[in-house]
Amino acid sequence: MVSACLLGANVNYCGGHNNHLPVHSLREKAILIPICPEQLGGLATPRPAAEINGGTGKDVWSGSARVLTVTGEDRTEAFKRGAREVWQLAKVLGAQAALLKARSPSCGHGEVYDGTFSGVKIDGDGITAAFLLGQSLPVFSEDELSLCEKWLSTGES
Repeated sequence: MVSACLLGANVNYCGGHNNHLPVHSLREKAILIPICPEQLGGLATPRPAAEINGGTGKDVWSGSARVLTVTGEDRTEAFKRGAREVWQLAKVLGAQAALLKARSPSCGHGEVYDGTFSGVKIDGDGITAAFLLGQSLPVFSEDELSLCEKWLSTGES
């Protein structure tokens, strides 16, 4: 599974994409299934920017953090619904791993923004990444493309 924005689909919050040409090379090694957890959760494109307030994706699942837009709207349930939908697709389609958009409140792996909309990053995963990891599905970001490629070749990161 791959964040659709990394493949050039106009699904990110501002209606654009995060096309990452090196990700396209994975087509030679695997079937790429484009997904956007935020759209799968029912959010429109474009949509207000959102960040995890009070922690990381893991904290959202434990109930101690929320996803808020830049205007203060709570989008937690939509983000959680999107993560669950991604997992359903992963199971149905037999996905072996996920390559997700770095630092996204949904997809971020290893690092997300801190909820202040100031560009400050903290260690942790986005909501979908945390959920997939909790289901034992390997997760990578485009910043970890070489690790993902190694995993595809050997099954080890």
